[in-house]
Amino acid sequence: MSVSAVATDPALCAPLPVLGRDVRVPLVTGGEVDYAALDYAASAPALQRVWDDVAAYAPYYGSVHRGAGYLSQLSTDLFENSRRTIAEFLGCRADEQVVFTRSTTDSLNLLAAVLPQDTRVFVFETEHHASLLPWEQRADVTVTYLNAPRTPAQAVATLEQALADLGAPPAVAGGEPYGPALVCVTGASNVTGELWPVRELAAAAHAHGARIVLDAAQLAPHHPVDLAELDVDWIAFSGHKLYAPFGAGVLAGRADWLRDAEPYLAGGGASRKVSRRTDGGVDVEWHTTAARHEAGSPNVIGAYAIASACKALTEAGFDTLVAREQELITRVREGLAEVPEVRVLSLFGDDAPRVGVLSFVVDGWNSSHFAAALSAEYGIGVRDGLFCAHPLVRTLLGSDPQDPGECGAPEAAPGELSLNAIRVSFGAGTPDEHVDRFLRAVKELVADGARWNYRTVDGRCVAVV
Repeated sequence: MSVSAVATDPALCAPLPVLGRDVRVPLVTGGEVDYAALDYAASAPALQRVWDDVAAYAPYYGSVHRGAGYLSQLSTDLFENSRRTIAEFLGCRADEQVVFTRSTTDSLNLLAAVLPQDTRVFVFETEHHASLLPWEQRADVTVTYLNAPRTPAQAVATLEQALADLGAPPAVAGGEPYGPALVCVTGASNVTGELWPVRELAAAAHAHGARIVLDAAQLAPHHPVDLAELDVDWIAFSGHKLYAPFGAGVLAGRADWLRDAEPYLAGGGASRKVSRRTDGGVDVEWHTTAARHEAGSPNVIGAYAIASACKALTEAGFDTLVAREQELITRVREGLAEVPEVRVLSLFGDDAPRVGVLSFVVDGWNSSHFAAALSAEYGIGVRDGLFCAHPLVRTLLGSDPQDPGECGAPEAAPGELSLNAIRVSFGAGTPDEHVDRFLRAVKELVADGARWNYRTVDGRCVAVV
């Protein structure tokens, strides 16, 4: 698909300019329109500020740590200053660590790798696969999957009951310690956008001697996230959802389990000292800092991009960004409510607070077909499928757990009903016009049908050209 760039009306611009805001895309019905990126929950467009900062640094790019040259020292300072910026953004306490990873998925797999032996893990079935699946990779870890709650209070009660079933927590006099325990929970659902009661879940976990990790991939781009205020032990998130380019993530929080475990990756940078033994082997002294789990040449630009995004969001002011996003959420919800054929998916009910993420189904439509028509006929990019949260979407759709479905579009042909939904998501870079066009497109497609023919190719519904 060819694209070209043109100027965008400043009156339609969002509070934080993003890359791609002036990209034009062709429509199958003729002509071009500004591309409406409404798939922020998968990957938010990079902020223009972030891109400019990275471009300004690029000529000075050099290897980090131990290099004697000027560019190496500059890059090292940039890398470590980025760590401090992110620590401040997350409200990290003095003794906590910020470890750079590839993504939220990588961060949670890192935490799974450093769990003490015989840790009990508790995770709701409603989690994204990034926080649902890593724990069973450890044969010596026991995982308890908790049923989908239907209210925030039920989520807390479900967790409290599961932890109580372990027995008395270590701090209770006369109780037998049941060993290390970890709770994993999302801050905001990547399917419904609903906010979870993180503080209350953290309090329940700690009351029973368990620790808690927050998957903040969908929360951090929309709301302030503070380790101390939320009283969580770790936070994991990805740069590409926080308006930074692909390829970097963060795990931040308590240092002890990270410090006591074997390195996530073995190699240069993680080791302080390596020496040969008389028996022919090697002895290794590993770092006790975040470097212990950052072996290899780090993604300096990725770390700097995340730090730049953190600064941009902080300077813009979350109060302002949240207020404006809530206006967009209200507009989308009210607009969809005007279409009887549309059903918005929700765990906690229509009035539950949420970020700019909503999923829905349309009566009589294959969701993949609907999403394809939004793209081809209106220049709107949304997502369809199960959103790498299969158990949750199946629960919301009222389907059998064994029904077929996949992360992307299903094999069903256009017009056939299938197990998938449509997700629209937006944020600080979304112009008002994109939301208005989306709502108009939904109403027109439901009322008049698609104006083009579509077919399924390799599991993806596409316009016939």
